[in-house]
Amino acid sequence: MLVGPTGGGKTCNYKTLAHALSALCKLGEPDFAKVHYHILNPKSITMGQLYGYLDGGSGEWVDGVAALLVNQCAKDQSLDKHWVMFDGPVDALWIESMNTVLDDNKKLCLNSGQIIPLSNRMTMMFEVEDLAVASPATVSRCGMVYMEPGSLGNMPVVKSWMLHFPDAFLKKKNFVPNLEKLFLKYMDPMVSYVRK
Repeated sequence: MLVGPTGGGKTCNYKTLAHALSALCKLGEPDFAKVHYHILNPKSITMGQLYGYLDGGSGEWVDGVAALLVNQCAKDQSLDKHWVMFDGPVDALWIESMNTVLDDNKKLCLNSGQIIPLSNRMTMMFEVEDLAVASPATVSRCGMVYMEPGSLGNMPVVKSWMLHFPDAFLKKKNFVPNLEKLFLKYMDPMVSYVRK
């Protein structure tokens, strides 16, 4: 679980790690494999849409997004790694359904009776702001990495802002380097003064 408020670098962190591992694989390093990450926001859909539901009209089981995604990754016979990333707030309902996945069993058990075993190349990851509603059982099954925005400083925000300048500014000679020097020299002292 990557835990911390927005702006802490959680998304950039795991994407950078995935790209680095994939690059090492391309260089022919035998201990590394290409990494695919699959992102899903579990709070943007209902529990039925997430794990699956019984259609009242036809009486047939309809697989949910998470079930289809996990099944697709589990069926992959290549050496590639798959990270299934649940990016969204923790809810007591959907996270409790993940307990069998987080156990040593590593199986997704659905209400339909279907059991999807995870392969050794699969990792379930969670990108959450806090664990206020997660049960101790869920928290004890996961490794935690806490990332806070304060440790990054202000320069990543400034550099991100500078990447989106209009072309008229970018064409001016030394505009961006000079502006970056001014930020480096004055911004941190001014912010600390304002906070003080």
